[in-house]
Amino acid sequence: MQRTTLKILSIVWVVGWFLSAPNTAQEALFDKDFPNLDSQATGSWWEPRPNPGRANARNGQILDFGVPRNEVVAFAIYTHESGKLKMSAQLFPLLPDEPRIARLELNQGGKWQEVAQAEVFYPGWDAHFRVEPWDNTRDVAYRVRHGQSSVFEGLIRHDPIEKDEIVVGLLSCNSSRTKGPREEILNNLKVQNPDLLFFAGDQTYHHTEHTSGWLEWGIQFREILRDRPVVTIPDDHDVGQGNIWGENGKKASTSAGPDGGYFYPPSYVNMVQRQQTSHLPDPFDPTPIERGISVYYTRLHVGGIDFAILEDRKFKSGPEGKIPPMGPRPDHINDPSYDRKSVDIPGLKLLGDRQLQFLKTWNEDWEGSVLKCALSQTAFCGAVHIHGNINNRLLADLDSNAWPQSGRNRALELLRQSHCTHLCGDQHLAVVVKHGIEQFGDGPFAFTGPAIINTIYGRWWHPADEKAGNNASADAKLPWTGEYFDGLGNRITMLAYANPEDIQNELKRSDGYGLARFHKTARTVTFECWPRFAKVSDGDSAQFPGWPITVNMDENDGRRPSGYLSKVSLEGCDNPVVQVSDETTSEVLYTIRPGNPSFSPPIFDATHTYTVRLGKDHPDQKVLTKLKAQ
Repeated sequence: MQRTTLKILSIVWVVGWFLSAPNTAQEALFDKDFPNLDSQATGSWWEPRPNPGRANARNGQILDFGVPRNEVVAFAIYTHESGKLKMSAQLFPLLPDEPRIARLELNQGGKWQEVAQAEVFYPGWDAHFRVEPWDNTRDVAYRVRHGQSSVFEGLIRHDPIEKDEIVVGLLSCNSSRTKGPREEILNNLKVQNPDLLFFAGDQTYHHTEHTSGWLEWGIQFREILRDRPVVTIPDDHDVGQGNIWGENGKKASTSAGPDGGYFYPPSYVNMVQRQQTSHLPDPFDPTPIERGISVYYTRLHVGGIDFAILEDRKFKSGPEGKIPPMGPRPDHINDPSYDRKSVDIPGLKLLGDRQLQFLKTWNEDWEGSVLKCALSQTAFCGAVHIHGNINNRLLADLDSNAWPQSGRNRALELLRQSHCTHLCGDQHLAVVVKHGIEQFGDGPFAFTGPAIINTIYGRWWHPADEKAGNNASADAKLPWTGEYFDGLGNRITMLAYANPEDIQNELKRSDGYGLARFHKTARTVTFECWPRFAKVSDGDSAQFPGWPITVNMDENDGRRPSGYLSKVSLEGCDNPVVQVSDETTSEVLYTIRPGNPSFSPPIFDATHTYTVRLGKDHPDQKVLTKLKAQ
């Protein structure tokens, strides 16, 4: 790639951010009511501070920012999509006389060439590069530079479209109580070499000190971040809240947030989102929500796998003031006699109208796609019985995407339409479930990964009657598999879970990470769940009991066909996109690339008539109507 062929754009996401020397007046940075936000990384950070920040004063400074000046660039993360490379660089706090510019260089034909410059945001100390057009067919070495001597190097990988197996690393919940490196996980991931890393949230629990926490996370993982695409999405603790129901950006009354909204100022929330998500592909609809809070929901292709990146908490309704109290907290239900339907009040939101429209559009666009997968913060079910400690049994937790049930079902219906599977984190408990919507098993598979470090809030799957569900797994490694209703009445089929044995013992508290291996030709995905202290480099293959699990991607639509339509084909295309709509109900049943040149579309009511649309990448080239089952 020649420099003259590149159109370089330096990203400036938020107008009015301080780009000059640090301002010691903390109240000018975010909000006068929160003078200590990000206090460790702002103001005269180089001066000794007896009280380095409200939230962490008892622990002292999170990081020593006085690094050698040739180490100021701490790490970088990137993605590339649709001919655009986007990269975020995170710097340590700068001194007043140091330049506020970072530079991106690429190795072109054995020579380093500067292709972009970007201003360093303050507060936050992050810089963002955008390079287009981008050739995604070859590997390119990069380095981010600051000043005369600071360099962070890595590799921008080509899109691995030639590979039949695409591997995704699934990580979340990185407890800040355990400091220092994550050597065991890094060593394993270096061997397993995922094509994409997905950090599903809670990269840090330092709440009001995000820049320090984000730097800590990046230093812990930069040896695997530097040379592959990375998706990071912030969850509740990243933006300083115990839980979050974003409710389109309204102001929450407390940091626990059950009345809905964001507690800390939009400027702080936007800084967090800018640091964690500016390297993602451009948002589907960049319009901010209330109070100017930014959005990032989007899509990313890696090796023919099309990932929908969701903000599953940004638009979600808060429970307080909308449903009657039925437990120790507004979001906890412990009354076994309550009517499950009574909390599924009309008008409540889960993904929000905007993201539902995004999923509808995404379902129908198969350009560059063989299989589809959704990435989000938390699970669409309550696959947990015990919370916090082994004696705290809870019937229903409204902080999961199990609630509101109608919103949960609509989201799963849309994922089912493209035979999409789901990866997420947040729950501190690894599980694989098959969702049910109207019947057990008629929805998609989902893998919730374990906590990286599981010290913050242990959880257990442990039915009160200690009985297996119907259609339990024949594998006796786990006693409580099969069909269950969660505490909100949602149907789930439990396939595997990784309960902590001893939450006080780091070897037995189920720390770890997940892998999802997508097999394009076989149209399957294998879920793997690895303990933190596994030694893959030494040949250790011992995953958590119950894993690995391989499922057919087409079984993400688990409805049982009542018949089939005649075989469909598109002239000149042996693997078209096929969309089937029920003419009687006006419902789109599915839009898929079936991977079969001779495909007989299944239908679910043989008495109805159907429309079939076909196309190379979109269902827009051929229409067949008034079709009935053969």
